[in-house]
Amino acid sequence: MDVDTARGLVEGVPRLLELFRRRGLRASFFVTMGPDRSGRAIRRALRPTFLLKMWRTNPFKLYGLRTLLSGTLAPARLVGAGAPALLRQIAAERHEVAPHGWDHVGWQDRIHRLDRAAARAFEAAAGVGARASAAPGWRTSSAALAVQDTFGLRYASDTRGEGPFRPEVDDGVLVTVQVPTTMPTMDELLGRVPDVPRALARALRPGLNVFTLHAEVEGGAWLPAFAAFLDELGRIGVGFARLDEVASQALAAGDELPIAPVVRGLVDGRSGWIAAEGSPRARSPMARIG
Repeated sequence: MDVDTARGLVEGVPRLLELFRRRGLRASFFVTMGPDRSGRAIRRALRPTFLLKMWRTNPFKLYGLRTLLSGTLAPARLVGAGAPALLRQIAAERHEVAPHGWDHVGWQDRIHRLDRAAARAFEAAAGVGARASAAPGWRTSSAALAVQDTFGLRYASDTRGEGPFRPEVDDGVLVTVQVPTTMPTMDELLGRVPDVPRALARALRPGLNVFTLHAEVEGGAWLPAFAAFLDELGRIGVGFARLDEVASQALAAGDELPIAPVVRGLVDGRSGWIAAEGSPRARSPMARIG
């Protein structure tokens, strides 16, 4: 669960917590900690792929006018750092909670080194230190990964890929395990397929499937569609796990875990590049966890 905006946190997260409560599910929440500057994403308007995504997904329906103006014509509200009680409630309901960067739009547009402000703000708001992280928009770099490796995290979910791996950068193999998203997201399918829940169910494969949802999408207008997807998963007997549980199994694989570079790639339905798992040195059956 990525929480990118103030609206996603204060409106989408409570709805999703209620849904998970009714179904007895536990999830991993990655929350942007700093100001919601969503309105500054308008700088991407010259990208044809960005305009196409806006046309497909109806951003007014997904995000609302207040969010689309946030950080420009409307003041930028703090996201996670501004709602410590909600972060603690997420953890109290036995979900995993971790930072999703400080400035979501700024990170995506300017891939600088990971800002330690996000980790400090998370610790202050949630009352615990960060044990995991997820890069906004699946955008990261070798330099950012190397800095992140000094934070002592158990794992990170910064990439798209096939299964858990250790990233290889110029200076060597990093300690922090990557648990990549393996499935398409709902917003990547909107306007491209007639039945989004069915398309997501068809994207399942044997073994591990990591699905990323967004509090603004599945916790908003598309909550019924997400509930229908969960119904289908329950019908076919899919098991659920938090990402920290997946990471624990990956870490237990030790030297058998694949080593792979992080490369730039493209995903259908997404604007611009993302960081992806490159061709691994080797992959063992232990890397597929589920």
